[in-house]
Amino acid sequence: MAVSSRAVALPERVSFARIPDIRPMPGLIQIQLDSFEWFKKEGLRELFQEISPIEDFTGKNLSLEFIVPPDPFGKPKYNEDECRDRDATYSAPLNVKARLINKETGEIIEKDIFMGDFPLMTKEGTFIINGAERVVVSQLVRSPGVYYTADEDATTGRKLFAAKLIPGRGAWLEFETSNKNLLTVKIDRKRKLPITTLLRAIASLSKDQYHAENLDLSTDQGILDAFRDVDNDPNIRYIQATLDRDPVKKEDEALLELYKKLRPGDPATIDNARSLVKNLFFNPRRYDLGSVGRYKLNRKLDLSTPQSERILTQDDLVNIMRRLVALNNGHGRKDDIDHLGNRRVRCVGELIQTQFRVGLLRMERVVKERMSIQEPGQATPNALINIRPVVAAMKEFFGGSQLSQFMDQTNALAEIGHKRRLSALGPGGLSRERAGFDVRDVHQSHYGRICPIETPEGPNIGLIGNLATYGQINPYGFVETPYRKVYKRLPISDRQVIGREFRGVVGREREDVVTADGTVLIKARTRVRIDEALYNQLTEVLQDAEIRIRPFVTLEVDYRTADDEENFWIAQANTKLTENSEFAEERVLARYQGEFALESADTMDYMDVSPRQTVSVATALIPFLEHDDVNRALMGANMQR
Repeated sequence: MAVSSRAVALPERVSFARIPDIRPMPGLIQIQLDSFEWFKKEGLRELFQEISPIEDFTGKNLSLEFIVPPDPFGKPKYNEDECRDRDATYSAPLNVKARLINKETGEIIEKDIFMGDFPLMTKEGTFIINGAERVVVSQLVRSPGVYYTADEDATTGRKLFAAKLIPGRGAWLEFETSNKNLLTVKIDRKRKLPITTLLRAIASLSKDQYHAENLDLSTDQGILDAFRDVDNDPNIRYIQATLDRDPVKKEDEALLELYKKLRPGDPATIDNARSLVKNLFFNPRRYDLGSVGRYKLNRKLDLSTPQSERILTQDDLVNIMRRLVALNNGHGRKDDIDHLGNRRVRCVGELIQTQFRVGLLRMERVVKERMSIQEPGQATPNALINIRPVVAAMKEFFGGSQLSQFMDQTNALAEIGHKRRLSALGPGGLSRERAGFDVRDVHQSHYGRICPIETPEGPNIGLIGNLATYGQINPYGFVETPYRKVYKRLPISDRQVIGREFRGVVGREREDVVTADGTVLIKARTRVRIDEALYNQLTEVLQDAEIRIRPFVTLEVDYRTADDEENFWIAQANTKLTENSEFAEERVLARYQGEFALESADTMDYMDVSPRQTVSVATALIPFLEHDDVNRALMGANMQR
C-alpha cells in the first residue's frame, strides 16, 4: 500500500485563558540541552586546564600538558536508533592532544590521545546507555559562599552570630562568637583558635594585590584599626576581648599555632607551617571558591575582587569578620539557608564535569607514578597515560549514580517532567533521614521558580521538586523567573511617551513647564496626555530631561533571581490593565520581599508574565487549579504522569 507524502497541517493552538500569553513558554528541555552544550564547549576544556601540567614528583624531569581541540568529539559508531536496537551506548570517541616536555633535553613529544568513548546527549535531552534511555536529574544544593546564622545563648538569652565560609573545593571555615565575647574560628572542623591568630597567619602569606589596603594585621593596633568602625559598642569590644585572650603576638607564632591545631602529632617548624597554610588557602588545586563562590562573596560583602581570583584573600577574611562583628552589634540580619538565593542547581553538564574530574585526578596519580619509574629519555605520552580511571568514573556515574535514572516513559508529560526535575538528594546533597521540615517546606523564594505543588508523596516529599513553567537556570546555577517591566519615567526623547499621561519633570515636579518665551506649557501637578503636537513642544523645551508618566506595563522582560527580586514591587499577572497597558486601578495586589500587599500602582516595578508561571508543566494542565485543595492538586499533578 502506497504511503501518502502529503504534509499534515498542525492544528491551530486555541487558548481558553482569560489572560492572553504575552510570552510563549520557553523550551521545556532546554535546561538539559544547554547544560550539556556548555560541558562540551567549556566544561571539558576547564578540566584539562586544571590538571595541566602534570609534573613528576621532583618537578625537574618531565611535564605533561593537555590541549583540547575545538571539536574533541569524533563521530558516533551507531546512531540513536541503532543503539536502542543493539543495546549499545550512544557515544563518541573523545580525543585530546598531549604534549610531553623533557625538561633536561628540551625535547617535546606531541601525540593525539584517545580518552575513551564519551556518552552523548540525544536531541531529546537523554542519554542512551546499554540501549536504555536515561536522564540525569539536576541537583539542588547549597551554594558556595559565606552564610551567617544566629543562636540564642542559653544563659544570657543573647543572640550570638556565627559565619560559615563554604568553598567550591577545600577547607571550610567556621567563625563563632562565644558568650564571653570571643571570636573563634574552626578550620575544617578541627579545634578552635582565636580569629586574630588566623588573621596574623594569613597576613604573613597574603602578599597579593588584593590584600586589605593600608592595614597591618601583624600587630594588635593594626587589627583593632581594621575593625574600628564596626566594633564600636562601648560595652562589648569583640576584637579587644579576642586579642586579650590570644597568646600569639607575632606572625611566625601564629603560623606555628595554626600548624599545631591542624596537625597535632607532627613536629611544628616555620617552613612546615608556612607550606601547610599556603596549600590550605592559596593553592588553586586545593582551595577553590569557584566562580559561584567568588560571585556570592563579592555580592554579600560588597567587594570588587575580580571573578578570576578564586582563592581566599586577606580582604575576604577581614570583611567576613567585620560583618560578623556588625551583626553581633545589631546591624543586619542572618541568612535564610532555605532561600533560593542561597541554593543553586547543578545541571547535567556540571554533574558530568565533577565526575570526569574524579577520573582525571585518579589518572594524574598514575601518570606521576609512571614518570618516576620510567627513564625521562624513553617516556612517551601513550606510555604514561592510562585512561582506565577516566572510563571507569564515567561508567560509574551513568550506570550507578543516584542522579542518573531510567527515563520515565509512561507518556510525553512524564518524559518532560523527568527532565525538569530538581533533586536535593544525591552525592553532596541531603539524605532523606537527615532532611528536616524546613528544607522540605515551600519557601516564598520558590515563586515562579520551583512548583509549590508537584512533589512526590512519601519520604521524598519536598526533596524532589519540579522547575516552574517559565523558570530558567542562569550561568551561576541560580533559578530565574521572568517579569514584565513597568516604566514610570522615560527620557522625553523616547517616542514611547506619546499617548502617555504626563506627571511632571523628574526632580522638578512642582515647577511649571515653560517655553523659551515664558509661555506656560503645562502647569505644575497637572496631568495631561501627550499627543504628537505636545511631544514636539516638550522635546524642544526639555531636550534630554526625564519625565514622570503614569506607570505602564511593557512587553519587555527581565529575568530575576530570588535575591534580586526582593528589592522590587511585583504586580500579579491578573492585574487589570487599560488599552494603553496602564494599571486600571489605583491600588493593585503585589509582592515585596515575599509578602503580599495592596499597594499603589505608582510603586510597581514589574508584573508577572503569566498566572501559570508559579507552577510546573504538570500542575498547569489541571483545569481550574485555583479551586482545588492543594493536597488533591498534588495528587492530580502526579497522577497525570
